[in-house]
Amino acid sequence: MNLDPKQTEAFRSVIRTGSFEQAATELHLTPPAISQRVRALESALGMPLVVRSRPCRPTEAGQRLMQYLKRARLLEADLFADFAERSDAPLVVVAALNADSLGTWFFPALAEVLIREHVLLDLLVEDQDHTYQLLETGLAIGCISSEPKPMRGCTATALGHMRYRLVAARSFRDRHFPAGLTREAARRAPVVAYTRRDTLQSSFLLRRFGLPEGAYPSHYVPGAEPHYAAIRYGLGYGMVPELLLSDALAGGEVVDLAPEEPTDIALYWHTWKVQSPRMEHLSRQIVEAAPRILARP
Repeated sequence: MNLDPKQTEAFRSVIRTGSFEQAATELHLTPPAISQRVRALESALGMPLVVRSRPCRPTEAGQRLMQYLKRARLLEADLFADFAERSDAPLVVVAALNADSLGTWFFPALAEVLIREHVLLDLLVEDQDHTYQLLETGLAIGCISSEPKPMRGCTATALGHMRYRLVAARSFRDRHFPAGLTREAARRAPVVAYTRRDTLQSSFLLRRFGLPEGAYPSHYVPGAEPHYAAIRYGLGYGMVPELLLSDALAGGEVVDLAPEEPTDIALYWHTWKVQSPRMEHLSRQIVEAAPRILARP
């Protein structure tokens, strides 16, 4: 059988936007037309592809179809570029990574490679524990994740470790931890986390003091730079990548509350075993470049 391109485009749009209504707006169609195309595709394949929830999400079969469609489009783009003898045609890479990687080592390690390979980036930013799901659902063709195990049809290659330090502004330390980092003080001092999915601080406090999440006040400030700014200006304390801290620690702008206990998060590059030649080459470059900046275990 052949996949109908109008049906698959409707399916991709529903998953990408999260609803039939938004997919209709994106494709300049009506919601019933989008629904009809998706149902026709499900009928042709003999299985449900979309969970009609808010937001809509792919079923297991839908995830496999999204993965296939994303890879097929990448291979097609490479093929057309070769046929047109356009060796300088850009390679569009939809990749998922965490905000700390994006704000620290990603561009210093990879800018030269991305420029040389004529890569156009479409980056999806999510916590390192959840980027894997974006690859799994077919929304990305590669991801940087803390998950070491590759899913079926993919490879996972170790990149190195992101080291974090638990830091605070000196004024915050003096106000909330005058006797050092103690359990009683940690119950009252506000933490600065990225989002409610960010477990770096909560894992440390549970491990160190047995304090569960919710046993202390928390700010939620997404984004590497805003998160760090909230800590520097004394709103709270939290985990910051060591790559951002050398000058601030040396100058006394922030202090390390647990210098004997850094947190190391292993990162892995996940991508498909079957890739276009240019994507395969880019994956090799990522795997070679990242360890030059990331820490060893």
